[in-house]
Amino acid sequence: MSINKYGFIRVAACSPKVKVADCDFNVSQIKLMIDEAIEKDVQLLVFPELSITSASCGDLFYQEILQIKAMESLGLLAQHMKNKPSLMIVVGLPLRIDSLLFNVAALISSEGILGFVPKSNLSTRAWGSSERWFASAKELPTSVLMFDNKAIPIGNLIARTPFANIAIEIGSDILHPMSIASNLVLHGADLICNLSANFAQMGSNIKLKELINSQSQRLISAYIFSSTGVGESTTDSLFSGNSFISDNGEMLCSSNGFSLDNEMIVSDIDVLALRGDRLRSGIFVSSVGNNDIIQIDCKLKDIKDNNLNRIISDSPFIPSGDFSDELFQEAYNIQTHALAKRISHTGSQSVVIGVSGGLDSTLALLVTVKAFDLLQMPRENIYGITMPGFGTTDRTYNNAIELMKALGVTSKEISIRDAVIQHFKDINHDIDKHDLTYENSQARERTQILMDYAGKVNGFVVGTGNMSELALGWATYNGDHMSMYAVNAGVPKTLVQAITKWIANNDYYGLAKRALDDIVNTPYSPELLPADTNGDIAQKTEHFIGPYELHDFFLYRMLRFGDNPNRILFIALKAFTGKYNEDEIKGWLKVFYRRFFSQQFKRSCMPDAPQVVSVSLSPRSGLMMPSDAVGQMWINQLD
Repeated sequence: MSINKYGFIRVAACSPKVKVADCDFNVSQIKLMIDEAIEKDVQLLVFPELSITSASCGDLFYQEILQIKAMESLGLLAQHMKNKPSLMIVVGLPLRIDSLLFNVAALISSEGILGFVPKSNLSTRAWGSSERWFASAKELPTSVLMFDNKAIPIGNLIARTPFANIAIEIGSDILHPMSIASNLVLHGADLICNLSANFAQMGSNIKLKELINSQSQRLISAYIFSSTGVGESTTDSLFSGNSFISDNGEMLCSSNGFSLDNEMIVSDIDVLALRGDRLRSGIFVSSVGNNDIIQIDCKLKDIKDNNLNRIISDSPFIPSGDFSDELFQEAYNIQTHALAKRISHTGSQSVVIGVSGGLDSTLALLVTVKAFDLLQMPRENIYGITMPGFGTTDRTYNNAIELMKALGVTSKEISIRDAVIQHFKDINHDIDKHDLTYENSQARERTQILMDYAGKVNGFVVGTGNMSELALGWATYNGDHMSMYAVNAGVPKTLVQAITKWIANNDYYGLAKRALDDIVNTPYSPELLPADTNGDIAQKTEHFIGPYELHDFFLYRMLRFGDNPNRILFIALKAFTGKYNEDEIKGWLKVFYRRFFSQQFKRSCMPDAPQVVSVSLSPRSGLMMPSDAVGQMWINQLD
């Protein structure tokens, strides 16, 4: 099995040891790095700008002996690549055409030299980039060169391989307002290789990282950036040899730079995810921009390695890293301000919310409290109603009461037992038969109480159900499925827990903090079945439908990137290594697809809800899916 089968390609950027104008030495180091790349199953290896000669040759570029030696060295590298069908490399050199000298990148595979890409935007501020020596690509006198009796294209190239479409830019081409890369991605390029000779200045490395991440995100592409190293001439500058690999705005890896030895960084690019993102964006139209792109078809053999060389988060909806606090705050603000707008628009002076002591109703209550504070409305106008039933435990009941008291909302307790027992008599249902009717009757009774009480106090019902429950249909139709405004419907279950924990740690203390901490650690349950003999929760949701962390992962991959079932399974195995085995993940993935397709009718009539994360189940602006779609094809692929 190969990572290529699942839409990945392995790439590397390197900064080899270099000596100024010593082509033999430089080629020897390039060969060493080619051999190292083969050992690491790399399929695309990017070298720095002018890597054959070095970038800081200055007026030596005018010397015919250096120009000829560079081309001879290129031929030697092409020979070295002959028996390496699973690798392509990009190297830099000066190339003379008639009376003009060009700074070019050469693309080489086992098929030989596939093409040349000249630098377009020349800078007067850096060694190796100056218009003093090189002509711009705009001055190219031809689009084809003869080398070893073979016609080789020169210009803006896209190399189409079985696994990715590869394009090249050189150094400061990335800085141009009308970047070449923009045109290349509009014509199908997935990966942009940038060969650079970037000299070091204090703070330049940080800015460069930000630029590369920004470009890869803006272009929905991968960037493989390689810069020449400290072996360059230090007459006026020091070259740091930084390398970066970024995938759609995510920095997968970067080198340390300032190394006296050869450096290589390796990662796997998720090409299918890039293409899925572009498909949804609707802006990647090849008719936009210039059409001076040369498309070449290239052979590239797959690799046998099926171990992903990149980190896959097992909780893609949960913020992490330096900006996690900011992202949690943003998610909380989206929910809060959306609810505040609905309250303001309807002119409501009160709202009603069912508070169970569970996680979802807790977050919804916290959002409601903050919205009321934002609107400078009294918290007493929030009616929190706890509705004990046959499965309510002391733990959740006490947490609900304690939380409402600590938040200063109006707390009401309305038991549903007698009403549901009467309903069972009315429909002739055995109270000892704990089936779907037993559960749904309780959920619908609770919803009826909330709706009618909202009418009584001239308010509306704030819904508590989350996105994961909607995806799986884990809600009673016209029961907890329904409300006047569903503040959590755009928040997956794993994020509900994470936001609630973040709020507890940042906004609350005392009794509220104690209750919130316990709620975060309470097992997920609708509490519609009786408690166990110890009075603890017996009906644990994840025992029935599977772990929410898996379902949220499946949901993210399916809706965010359009991944097929086998690809989701492959990626999930990497993300949850050591936690779930293949049979477990495959089994719950089948459950996910069965429920996802069969339960669309509940999502087709879901209440308004703000979108919080990058995917949405809203039938109006998110998932526009027919209620009668058949999901068997997705399940069959797993079989």
